[in-house]
Amino acid sequence: MTEGAKKLDLRSLGDLSQLVETVTLECKLAQGEDGQGALPKDFWPTYSAMANSHGGLLLLGVRERHGRFSVAGVPDADKVRRDLFNNLNNPGKVSANLLGEDDVQALMLEGRTVLAVQIPQAPRKLRPIYLNGQPLGHTWRRLHDGDRLCDVETVKRMLAEQLEDSRDTRLLNRFGLPDLDPESLRAYRQMFAVVRPDHPWNAPDDTAFLKLIGGWRDDRDSGDSGLTLAGLLMFGQWPSISEAAPLYFVDYQEQTDASDAATRWLDRLVPDGTWSGNLFDFYRRVIRKLGADLKVPFMLKGDTRIDDTPQHQALREALVNTLVHADYNDRASVRIVKRPSGFEFRNPGALRIPAEQALHGGVSDCRNRTLQQMFLMLNLGERAGSGLPRIRAGWDGDGRTLTLHDDFEPYDHTVLTMSWGSSRAAIRRAQVETPGKTPGKTPGKTPDLVLHALQADPQATVPTLALQLGKSESAILRVIRKLREEGRLRRIGPDKGGHWEVAV
Repeated sequence: MTEGAKKLDLRSLGDLSQLVETVTLECKLAQGEDGQGALPKDFWPTYSAMANSHGGLLLLGVRERHGRFSVAGVPDADKVRRDLFNNLNNPGKVSANLLGEDDVQALMLEGRTVLAVQIPQAPRKLRPIYLNGQPLGHTWRRLHDGDRLCDVETVKRMLAEQLEDSRDTRLLNRFGLPDLDPESLRAYRQMFAVVRPDHPWNAPDDTAFLKLIGGWRDDRDSGDSGLTLAGLLMFGQWPSISEAAPLYFVDYQEQTDASDAATRWLDRLVPDGTWSGNLFDFYRRVIRKLGADLKVPFMLKGDTRIDDTPQHQALREALVNTLVHADYNDRASVRIVKRPSGFEFRNPGALRIPAEQALHGGVSDCRNRTLQQMFLMLNLGERAGSGLPRIRAGWDGDGRTLTLHDDFEPYDHTVLTMSWGSSRAAIRRAQVETPGKTPGKTPGKTPDLVLHALQADPQATVPTLALQLGKSESAILRVIRKLREEGRLRRIGPDKGGHWEVAV
């Protein structure tokens, strides 16, 4: 659950007027026509939206006026609670009830009752959460601080995610060995033989080998036989991959950290006709680039030098994790970015489980289980829900940081960021230094820390800043708004793709 969706004790807030609606916080008046309290009609789109996003907190009995909030109260809170649960358990109203008794709490604020409704993120098998018995046209998502009606394609992807545990087992009719890149398959088999020299799967021909690893399938019901989507993505040629998965695209970029750099990238690898464009080739080419600048200490195991470090291992895991969790039917691309400040791994498709749960480990819900198994056969990747914890274990330390989040704009995507820690270092410096300090400001105060963090990373997001500073997203938003009003901070470009500029 995201920071804003955590359990919130409103009694600890000194001034309710300082609340700011965010992607995980919504306030509604809920007074009803008689002033005694009623469940507002627009509660339900918010319930659907938060459940289909990252969950959130909905406060009933709070009045908004010119962007400020005050307590109005819900006089008959018991009636509102009964109406809420009656409707939640009516499938004609909403597709699933995600709430228990503890998720709806009556809080006394300023002598009035406010109902705090904690809405969890719906599990994949229940998404989409929709209204009025019809997913199309009645499914919502939470974007920024508002509820947005989902388009048809978004709803269809949610339904596909709900029904298909693995998205890469689909049999591709009339696709066969001519659609594969022979060199990619040969290189995979060679690596497989090195890793598993005595394995019985080394003996069969290519078609039989593909069947064994899930790249070829015989459909017993229809009698059809051919490549699976996993087989084509892993070993295919670019024209054939584009035909079967028109939205497929893989992209590696090396960039500078300067936001105003004249050159957008220093190095780039995309399917351009000079190589196969498949996932196995992409992995082999990119992993060398990612680790090219990593320092390798002189270590021996017997008479053999070990040219590997926990950071190398973390980058390998991160790259494989990106490729096996990608939704290759979604509109974002796989994009790997290397900068002096760190690495960014983006895959199309939102997280199947909450980010905190993924980082903690223990639960595996891979989107492409056949691809995962193909990499696993080469001792690459993990299958027991320990992939991200292993990445964290190999990367954390010496100021390095790792963050994970997903977003729905402009398309569903997930981003894993592995930083060398320049932002953290800047924050630590801000706590003991005051260069260019504004009169009246105390070193270490949140505004100064935000400014130092944005100087170090102008493209930092609100969730990233909240994680780095140990603050809530709503607190960071308030600080940013104040800094912009004071002229100390301004936004250059759009919300997506722009950057922050700190006034000197």
